[in-house]
Amino acid sequence: MKNEMPKLPYPSNGLEPVISAETIDYHFGKHLQTYVTNLANLTKGTAYEGKEVEDIVATAPDGGIFNNAGQVLNHTLYFLQFTSPGQGKAPQGKLAELIARDFGSLDAFKQQFEDAAVTLFGSGWAWLSLDPEGHLKITKEGNAGNPWRQGCKPLLCIDVWEHAYYVDYRNRRAEHVKKLWDIIDWEVVSSRLEA
Repeated sequence: MKNEMPKLPYPSNGLEPVISAETIDYHFGKHLQTYVTNLANLTKGTAYEGKEVEDIVATAPDGGIFNNAGQVLNHTLYFLQFTSPGQGKAPQGKLAELIARDFGSLDAFKQQFEDAAVTLFGSGWAWLSLDPEGHLKITKEGNAGNPWRQGCKPLLCIDVWEHAYYVDYRNRRAEHVKKLWDIIDWEVVSSRLEA
C-alpha cells in the first residue's frame, strides 16, 4: 500500500444510516488525509521515504512515523471494508470455514469481536487477523496498533477512537459496533485472506 488517500467504493452518504456523510467527510476526508500528509512529511529524507505503508508499520520504532503509518494502514483497511447497507453477503468459502473452525459460528465470532471492540479501554482498534499458523484471532490494539506488527495478516477492523462514531452515536460505542455488521463487505474481507 502506498501512502496515499484511497478511493472509496461508495459515495460519502453511501453508508447511511450506519455511518453518516458528515462522519465520512470528517473521518475519511479530513482525519485520514491528515495522517497521509503527516506521514509524507515525517518520512521525507529518511529510510522510510517511498516505502510501502505495511513495511513502515512492521519496522518503524514507536513514535511519530509508526503512529501515522499505522493510522494510514488502519483507516485504509477500515474504509475499504464497507458496502451500502443490505448489500453485504455472509462470509463464504475459506473465510466461512475458518470462522466456523476457530469461533464455532458466525454469531459466536461477531459476539467475541463486539466484546473486544466495546471493552478496549480508550482509543484503538479491534481486529480479526490470520496468524502465522493459519488461525483466525481477535485482538485489541491501542492507538495506531495493527496485527501486522506481530506478523499477522489483518482482515477486518473496527475503529473505536471516538472520532469514528461520536457524530452519529455520541458515547454509544456498543450500538455503533453492532450496526457496523450491516455494512461489512465480506467479499473484501475474503480477498484479504486470499491475498
